[in-house]
Amino acid sequence: MSENCSHDCSSCKENCSSRNKKSFIKTPHKKSKIKKVIAVVSGKGGVGKSMTCALLASAAQSGGKSTAVMDADITGPSIPKMFGVCGRATGNGDGILPVKSKSGIKLMSMNVLLEDEAEPVVWRGSLISGTVLQFWTDVIWDDVDIMFIDMPPGTGDVPLTVFQSIPLDGVIIVTTPQDLVGMIVQKAVNMANMMNVPILGIVENMSYIKCPTCGRKISVFGDSGVDALALEHGIKAVAKLPIDPDLTKAADSGKIEEIQNNYLTTFFDKINSRMK
Repeated sequence: MSENCSHDCSSCKENCSSRNKKSFIKTPHKKSKIKKVIAVVSGKGGVGKSMTCALLASAAQSGGKSTAVMDADITGPSIPKMFGVCGRATGNGDGILPVKSKSGIKLMSMNVLLEDEAEPVVWRGSLISGTVLQFWTDVIWDDVDIMFIDMPPGTGDVPLTVFQSIPLDGVIIVTTPQDLVGMIVQKAVNMANMMNVPILGIVENMSYIKCPTCGRKISVFGDSGVDALALEHGIKAVAKLPIDPDLTKAADSGKIEEIQNNYLTTFFDKINSRMK
């Protein structure tokens, strides 16, 4: 994708990899300026995808990037809580304005549009997918160096809509050490390959716990298989997140961007260099 890509294939003459014979790419808001877009995906729920997305956004912002997070998990949004954002999104005559975290990360999530964040979103798939597209087309994402999209788990309506309609520069897959997850990762890899979106890296969450006494790494859920998975699929960047009570505490208290030890800083630097 060209650095100056407008994300509007209908008016572009470039023959880049993002162009399909029949393009479903949607143009972002006319006042948006988004340079890079990365989807954070998982084949199943409960693997720490949103935590990973929040840590990646924090690493990017602290590294000097103007960062945004689009929470595409409409029925299970958790991004605002992790960043301690309680206010509702506002708008003007031009469009919707994202909320901002303490460090300035731009956020859009279903939870900042509801009067009560505990209100359930009981919608059918088409309406959910349409809302995700509105986060792209109706929200004014001004001057964003890198946007992370926190995807819902699986390979259903919303992931398909995002892969087809938003020009992704790559995906990051989140997994856990269990053997069963290898099959689930394969599904996520196959979907990315089907949609011609590069896989930038893989993060194994809950990879180990460090003994507070001796510092030995204990594989609570079995030996890590992420290196073998990465090798099998040609994925260059790998990270292993431990079970760390400080991470959980920071997320629960809305202070994820204030965490002292962001385990994904080096990982982000690797994937960022690959996109340049």
